[in-house]
Amino acid sequence: MRIGLLTEGGYPYATGESRLWCDRLVRGLARHDFDVYALSRSARQEDAGWIPLPPQVRRVRTAPLWGPQEDWLGGSGRHAVRAYGRRERRRFTTCFAELATAVCRTPDAVPDAGTGTGCATAFADGLYGLADLAREHGGLAAALRSETAVRVLESACRAGGVRRGVHGATLPDHLAFADRVERALRPLSLDWYGEDGLGAVDLCHAASGGSAALPGLLAKRFFGVPLLVTEYGVHLRTHYLTVADAPVSAPVRTLLAAFQNLLTAEVYRRADVLTPGNTHARRWQERCGADRAKLRTVHPGMAADRFAAVGESGDGGDPRTLVWVGRIEPAKDLVGLLHAFAEVRREEPAARLRIVCAPVRDAESATYRTHCEALAAQLFPDEAADAHTVGDNPVSFEDLGGPYAPDVTDAYAGAGVVVLSSVVEGFPVGLVEAMLCGRATVSTDVGAVVEAVGGTGLVVPPRNPRALADACLALLRDPARRERLGAAARARALELFTVEQNVAAFRGIYLELISRAPVHREADAVGADGEPLPFAHPAEAYVAGHWTGRGPGGGTPAWAAAPQPVSTGPAPGGPVLAGAQAPAAEAPVADVPAAAAPATDTAAAAHEPAGGAGLVVASLPVAASFPVAGRVDGHV
Repeated sequence: MRIGLLTEGGYPYATGESRLWCDRLVRGLARHDFDVYALSRSARQEDAGWIPLPPQVRRVRTAPLWGPQEDWLGGSGRHAVRAYGRRERRRFTTCFAELATAVCRTPDAVPDAGTGTGCATAFADGLYGLADLAREHGGLAAALRSETAVRVLESACRAGGVRRGVHGATLPDHLAFADRVERALRPLSLDWYGEDGLGAVDLCHAASGGSAALPGLLAKRFFGVPLLVTEYGVHLRTHYLTVADAPVSAPVRTLLAAFQNLLTAEVYRRADVLTPGNTHARRWQERCGADRAKLRTVHPGMAADRFAAVGESGDGGDPRTLVWVGRIEPAKDLVGLLHAFAEVRREEPAARLRIVCAPVRDAESATYRTHCEALAAQLFPDEAADAHTVGDNPVSFEDLGGPYAPDVTDAYAGAGVVVLSSVVEGFPVGLVEAMLCGRATVSTDVGAVVEAVGGTGLVVPPRNPRALADACLALLRDPARRERLGAAARARALELFTVEQNVAAFRGIYLELISRAPVHREADAVGADGEPLPFAHPAEAYVAGHWTGRGPGGGTPAWAAAPQPVSTGPAPGGPVLAGAQAPAAEAPVADVPAAAAPATDTAAAAHEPAGGAGLVVASLPVAASFPVAGRVDGHV
């Protein structure tokens, strides 16, 4: 099977959210071929380069969502700099007006929008109209930044029934919003939509919603390719959290939120299957209009082997030590944890707290760490046993990778109890790592914590230091309970949160989607003489395995393919890489293994009589083929 993996700000770049799980998925599905279509978010991300790619990644094509249009139009744009003629300008104005009207108006301002359907329909019509225009004539990126686009947006903001926050929009607001929309809609102008691009894949798998799923929407519209969307962190929720701190005005913030809301709803409506990473993300998707019948929860997979030594050692760690592991930021509420530990120290003077920190990313996190260290020094002055010994603080801040915690497994190995004190959390990866290490946990009830922990740990309300302290004391004083909870936590994590279960879930979803909506292409089903090829899409061609004879170029078995002239020269091989700046230049990503070549039908070869090349087989045209059942209607 050939998968088009769509990412934004992640795989195959060395930095990004989806980098790790996408790499594990691709490596776990070695029998499938992957074409990666990646959107980058910054110059820094591109400068960091890519992670090493496995041989099943046959092609990588990239495009930036950052920088001015002149920096990328010459690479992946399709005639994006050309000026529109009168007919194209009229068509652009009509389509963009539909999209802008849907963004600016409240849902109840549209006659048939009792549930927002009217705005959703207008947005979809405008979006796909712009996509068709870009595919036929190009020039979309330049048009979205043109004076025509600003005038259309200004008219939409001044019409009746618009959103309350849009009334005060000024010309700078219109320019700022047009700039953001052009960046979000850049995938419409790319040259990825052809028979040698997304038209050649069997399935599109978007690693997030938003702009990353746009190429999948167009592949579904132009070629009927099934679309799978995975969200471990809901794209719309992330936008709501980040746009509040963005340096834009209130009208622009309102317009951006409405645009992302409508785009997310369209992605959910058109996707064949949605796979949230947890129940928290699933609830968000349902509130945004996702059909429950399309939702399949697939938990993220962790590398369990990494934590096997600690989890199976039988060592319960230091019974007096609480350990917190993660990235220091205000959402982790370390201030509340320090106040809770002050209560613990009053009851258990021998208790200690280790705060193991990942590298600090920004100035805000550095400032917050300094504040927490000062608070710890104030709450817990250095203590000394006598007048001749050096004082020691029961709270320590340790850098991950340092001498006391060279690896995250070392941090968990020394813990009697692992603590999570967050007030905002998505899927608690650190908590699952502690569970794989067989450690009892105390955590706050945020995000998907309850779903991950189940009944194997203690969960308390967030922003409640007293409850957090009581739960920690309960486990510190009961070694038998700690041991029972740790064993149950490891068993639960091994059952639900391993790479193997994640890969197996996606393997099944891939096969289900391709069996429900197989992609039929005329080029694959018609021979050189224009006659239909019998068994052009057999059922076994969609089953993973090198013996199926399904290669990157098509799915016709060797015994059913049209006769080809014999070539004595070397066959061109190897995957191709198309970069963002020079799509015509192609370079190999990795050597194609011999097992990846189409397998020959040895049974057919064994029964072929001598002189088979001159054998003539008369046949009648085949009426239709059914790839799922492997049945052909007609007479042969």
